[in-house]
Amino acid sequence: MGFFDKLKQGLNKTKSSFDEKINNAFSVFRKVDEELLEELEEILIMSDVGMETSVAIISKLREKIKKQNIKEMEDVKEALREEMQEILNIDNDLHLETKPSVILVVGVNGVGKTTSIGKIANRLKRDGKKIVIAAADTFRAAAVEQLDIWAKRSGCDIVKKDEGADPASVVYEAIKITKETNADILICDTAGRLHNKKYLMDELAKIQRVIDKELPECSKEVLLVLDATTGQNAISQVKAFKETTPITGIVLTKLDGTAKGGVVLGIVDENKIPVKFIGVGEQIEDMEIFNSEDFVKAIL
Repeated sequence: MGFFDKLKQGLNKTKSSFDEKINNAFSVFRKVDEELLEELEEILIMSDVGMETSVAIISKLREKIKKQNIKEMEDVKEALREEMQEILNIDNDLHLETKPSVILVVGVNGVGKTTSIGKIANRLKRDGKKIVIAAADTFRAAAVEQLDIWAKRSGCDIVKKDEGADPASVVYEAIKITKETNADILICDTAGRLHNKKYLMDELAKIQRVIDKELPECSKEVLLVLDATTGQNAISQVKAFKETTPITGIVLTKLDGTAKGGVVLGIVDENKIPVKFIGVGEQIEDMEIFNSEDFVKAIL
């Protein structure tokens, strides 16, 4: 199964909800007028796109309809697709130009952070990269064991210490191993305790200092893992994490289990941070580089 087919299948719940509502609106309203636009705006809001983003999309759609004198429903739909894709057209490449490079992975507990690291590591290894994983979430009981399982599945080296060890010391040790083994990429897991933001901020800052000191010239990605099923709550998590660390990209998980895929638009539009990976299944191969065109086609 190709990526687009897998994406369509994974986004089936979002597509069924979103596409059905849009098509219903087009069948009910016989002409392109303000009533139709208000209905489309409401559909976007109800699909977890978010109030601000929904209003902005419909405002631009209104201008386009007027400017291009659009009369046909299918042309309105195509124009809506274009506006959605425009929001998502941000550079979503992984910028890992140096050897080694670092990927720091953050996110609250329960969003699929450990699973995402395993899948991303597996994908990068398939691309011929040598990967080291740092199990620096040392406070959650099962985190290290889970990451160890995923590291074995993906055939990557892992650096770990006992539960409760200083996370920055794990990262320090992992950097040392990365250099010694001439690895391409170091992926660092981190703790996900957003309820204690001060502690989280201090911990992430300490890890960042270790990376900056030991690998001062390295390329670095900071990826925030979000659970798509939480809808608007995912947007508030982005804002909270942006206060603690510079986020360079989003990893969106569990898209195959939700009708709230529209949240992708709100996240990108409100934060100007690209989605870099999306998870559309439970297998180790089910982590794909985000493609805005395919995503919009899959839901509309």
